[in-house]
Amino acid sequence: MNGILFDIIGLIGSALFIGAFAYANVAEELNKLLFNALNLVGAILLLVSLWVKFNLAAFVLEAVWAVIALVGLVIALRARGKPQP
Repeated sequence: MNGILFDIIGLIGSALFIGAFAYANVAEELNKLLFNALNLVGAILLLVSLWVKFNLAAFVLEAVWAVIALVGLVIALRARGKPQP
């Protein structure tokens, strides 16, 4: 794969982050599954894009972002199976 493909992958990840952020700010009720899934996929895509042009600060940010999104996704999935009060 060439550098341009990795740039495109990174741009898609960035677009997912921006979309998730915009969604969180305009949604009347936040769908945590959707929000965390978008953030997790965005972080993974940005981590993939760093394969060609590594940047430690960006790598740490995206890795932590992915872990937080994954934890949020697990919490949202667990809550989905519980009855609402």
